[in-house]
Amino acid sequence: MDDSISTSAEAAEDDVLPRRHEALREGGDTLPDHVTQKPTKAKSPAEWAYERLILYIQSFEEGLNADQEVAMGFVGGETGVLRIEGMGFFDPDILTFYGTDAQGVKTQLVQHVSQLSVSLRAMPKMPERPAPNRIGFRLRRDLEKSTKTQPEA
Repeated sequence: MDDSISTSAEAAEDDVLPRRHEALREGGDTLPDHVTQKPTKAKSPAEWAYERLILYIQSFEEGLNADQEVAMGFVGGETGVLRIEGMGFFDPDILTFYGTDAQGVKTQLVQHVSQLSVSLRAMPKMPERPAPNRIGFRLRRDLEKSTKTQPEA
């Protein structure tokens, strides 16, 4: 147990640092340093949501078989299911999802972080692809690369 005394500023900072708890399976993945360490700059709600979604997508993909890919289902409206091909954010509060819908139509969804509600789904891989698209691993590589090239605040 840590008996150190925190200043009020340290206590306030601890309240805004990311926390995560899941009781799903044995083991568990480790979070990248840029998500768990004290941030060098304040992140917008969009950036926080973007980073966490990448981790959830990657973790979900680890449980898929060789004939499945990840897709997202969206609540409300006519959006339906989107086979994820890309993702982004626009500070301070917009997330963008790129992909194709169930009929193969190119789709882009722009969503405010306060409206974010997605379900990750396993979809059969595209028949014309020899291997399933593992977008979570590509998104995480891109995120890690971008956080290394950003100047500290």
